[in-house]
Amino acid sequence: MARQKSGERITIGDVAALAGVSRATVSRVMNGLATVDRSIADRVLAAAKQLNYMPSVAARSLALGRTHTVGYVVPDLTNPAFHGAMRGLSLAAAKQHYRVLVADTAEHAEEEPILAIETRRRCDALVLCAPRMPQDELLRLLPELAPVVLLNRDAGDESTPLLGIDWASGVRDLVRHLVGLGHRRIAYLAGPPSSASNTDRLKGFESLRDAIDLVQIPCGAMFSDGHAAAGQVLDSDVTAVIAFNDVVALGLLGALHELGVQVPGQLSVAGFDDIPFAAFTSPALTTASVPQLELGELAWQRLWAMLNGERPEHSVVFRPRLVARGSTGQASD
Repeated sequence: MARQKSGERITIGDVAALAGVSRATVSRVMNGLATVDRSIADRVLAAAKQLNYMPSVAARSLALGRTHTVGYVVPDLTNPAFHGAMRGLSLAAAKQHYRVLVADTAEHAEEEPILAIETRRRCDALVLCAPRMPQDELLRLLPELAPVVLLNRDAGDESTPLLGIDWASGVRDLVRHLVGLGHRRIAYLAGPPSSASNTDRLKGFESLRDAIDLVQIPCGAMFSDGHAAAGQVLDSDVTAVIAFNDVVALGLLGALHELGVQVPGQLSVAGFDDIPFAAFTSPALTTASVPQLELGELAWQRLWAMLNGERPEHSVVFRPRLVARGSTGQASD
């Protein structure tokens, strides 16, 4: 065989010529298919090493019918809570040489089905994190998205793996913590109406309605929503606030600081999720901690099983852990 000229790209044909086999045989060996005699495979691999041949990732994906990519669709990438699950998913997937394609619906529930389908077409599997779409639409869409794992949303479909959070129990623990500090009139800064987890949080409040006087304030899921709600919170004559999530709680804390309201001296504030920033605010934020990193890792385990034609492990629902910090204190007189 003629010596390869410097700078010329080594091709599969070059490897085939040096090994004395067909291009198809080289392709099967490089794609890890077990249909080639071991001695021939060794010869092909030796030729590839000698020529420093690197197979095209795109061509390999095409041959295998896989992209080695999984999708991760979230409602709001500005919320650090979704970063934890994304990191857990990415780190776990990387061990199998998979990468993660991230898509953000920016809290536009009406765009979520289209974005989920488009993302799935570019990937081998999908993780839907806290989808906002209506239940009937989600159920209709799941077969088209398979293999798919749901995070933080129970679709009522036993064939789809679920990794969820017991939002209601998390709210109950936060309420009991505040009641123990003497708070009775408590505001809830509600999340997006389309959020299933917001509905579940409200169930937690409902179960303790005899213990507290609840004031529900429409809000949202973003920093700006919490910041904008400060006026309504102060007008509601409450002594404590539970926000839909930590992001909303931090937005509220910022506005209260601007208004000169002491936390927790005049008003106690609690969030939900335990994002990394929660422990470093001033005061540090009381919250219900959710194991986001673990959720991502477990999501990958289930995707990997399905990608290999195996039955995924059972669904898991975690109970949040109460983390009491400096933003909550005794009720003011």
